[in-house]
Amino acid sequence: MKYPGFLKEGGTIGFVAPSFGCNIEPYRTAFSHAQDKFKESGYRLELGPNCYEGSGIGISNTPELCGKELNHFYCSDSNDVLISCGGGELMCEDLDYVDFQKIASAEPKWYMGYSDNTNMTFLLPTICDVAAIYGPCAAAFGMEPWHPAIGDAFDLMCGRKLTMKGYDLWEKESGKSEENPLAPYQVTEPRILKSFPDTGQIQMEGRLLGGCMDCLVNLLGTEYDHVNAFNERYQEDGVIWFLEACDLNVMGIRRAIWQMIHAGWFQCTKGFLIGRPYCFGQELMGLDQYHAVWDLLRSFRVPVVMDVDLGHLPPMMPLSLMFLVSHVSNLPKLKNSIFSFSSFSTSL
Repeated sequence: MKYPGFLKEGGTIGFVAPSFGCNIEPYRTAFSHAQDKFKESGYRLELGPNCYEGSGIGISNTPELCGKELNHFYCSDSNDVLISCGGGELMCEDLDYVDFQKIASAEPKWYMGYSDNTNMTFLLPTICDVAAIYGPCAAAFGMEPWHPAIGDAFDLMCGRKLTMKGYDLWEKESGKSEENPLAPYQVTEPRILKSFPDTGQIQMEGRLLGGCMDCLVNLLGTEYDHVNAFNERYQEDGVIWFLEACDLNVMGIRRAIWQMIHAGWFQCTKGFLIGRPYCFGQELMGLDQYHAVWDLLRSFRVPVVMDVDLGHLPPMMPLSLMFLVSHVSNLPKLKNSIFSFSSFSTSL
């Protein structure tokens, strides 16, 4: 396993756009403001050629040019870390042009992004054996003021904070718009976690692995699916899976879980952290977001924590894939109670 060096004061932050770029509002203004904030803090910046592109279909540019940008910026010594400009739809098409062998042999560096960036954050550890960060994309750093989750993400990239906690409130409706591009998260909803089984205390330890299920099931069974090899490498440590969903409804979530089970992905699991889905509160034919997951995962007899601060209903805790993580939560007896999500203690 390879862990990148943390971003030092005065270091260089690279920005790439393997999925959407920041070519339209409110992302363009937010990204520009994020750059100003980083410069004011003393960091140098290097922008990839696709950061303001929007000519691609479901991504910033053509898959070939997006893959070329990733290869160059990851393997270059002119930047120290990489932050993706945004999520999108078809980053999977870049993969045919990404040189994972070259990336695996390069000096490791932190890559941060989420959603469609699962196509990089998940493949770095499973193919290249390199850690990555599942966290906010570039435009989020332009909000005023920063939500603690944004500060946590940057502190993780800098190595200043290796223990993460959940947040008291989450955002149901975003206030960001073309007219208000720097709006902070509008957190109004209390964080209410649910645990299965409801035992009162949850403790688990293992390697963090996961991402957006919409992307994960698309990778499953392809030449980019190296999960079983990853499980073999780290079977003694075990794996804590974190999963979240964007466009999937509750039926789609259940199908995704079923598919990953039958592909053998969860054979070394020590537990599951399930983020709030974008379809939060949905019920179809009697199936809700909880039964969509727990009905199928209960057979593994490991803890499952749901409605975690992960994914597309912010804020989200930044998580480092590949870190060996220990997690302990002291849970109340009532599943619907609010409780303190104690910590993710990461150790190299």
